[in-house]
Amino acid sequence: MSATLYVVGTPIGNLEDMSVRAVRTLQQVDFIAAEDTRVSLKLLNHFEIKKPMVSYHEHNAREVGPQIIRRLQNGESCAIVTDAGMPCISDPGEDLVRLCAENGIDTKVIPGPSAAVSALALSGLDTGKFVFEGFLQPQANARRERLEELKLERRTIIFYESPFRLVKTLTQLAEFFGNDRPVSVSREISKIHEETVRGTLEEVIAHFTVNEPKGEIVIVLAGLKDKKDKETETGTEV
Repeated sequence: MSATLYVVGTPIGNLEDMSVRAVRTLQQVDFIAAEDTRVSLKLLNHFEIKKPMVSYHEHNAREVGPQIIRRLQNGESCAIVTDAGMPCISDPGEDLVRLCAENGIDTKVIPGPSAAVSALALSGLDTGKFVFEGFLQPQANARRERLEELKLERRTIIFYESPFRLVKTLTQLAEFFGNDRPVSVSREISKIHEETVRGTLEEVIAHFTVNEPKGEIVIVLAGLKDKKDKETETGTEV
C-alpha cells in the first residue's frame, strides 16, 4: 500500500459489523494507530491480524501525531482506529487527518458503524436535520452556557453521555428544554442488552431513575418546534 492514512471504522459492539474492506485494510497497512492498543488488540486477534500498533490518543496526540506523519512521508501506510466506531468524530484523530492535509498526504476512509447515527435512526425523531454535540463539557458554567445556546435549536440534537451521569444530564435537559420535550435514549447499541427508551424527558427520567442505566449511552433530543408546528398539531387555525 502507498503512503496513505486510512480512517477505519470498527464495530461499536458486535464484531460481525466489521466490514470485509476494513479487515483487509488492517491486514495490508504497515502499522495501526490505536486509541487504546489493548482494546484494538482484541479486535485484531479476533480477525487474526498481526500488525504493529502505536498508541495515539488525546493525551499524546501532539507528540505522536508528527511521528506518524514522518512515517507516512517515508512511504509507510497507516490505519487509524478508535476503541469503537468511526475515528476522528469527537476524537483526536481529527488532528491527524488535518496534519495529513497540511502535508499533502493522501487520506481515505473505510466507513463503519457510528453510535450517533445509529441512535438517531432508532429514535423515531426527525432525522432530516440534526446536530451532533457529543459530550457536554463537565464544567457546570460551560455546560449551562451551551444548553442555553441550544434552547432555540430546531434540529434534532445528539449527545453522548456516561451511564453514571445520565439521569443528572436528562434532568438538566428538562430544566432547559422542558419536561415534555421528546427524547430517545439508546444504550449498548448492537450488543446483547441493546435498549432504546423513547418518551418525554419526564418519562425517560422516570424510567432510568428506577432502572439503573449501564453501557454506552446516546441521547437524541427533539429540536424546538416553532409556533406554526405546535398550532398544526393542536388543530389551531393559523
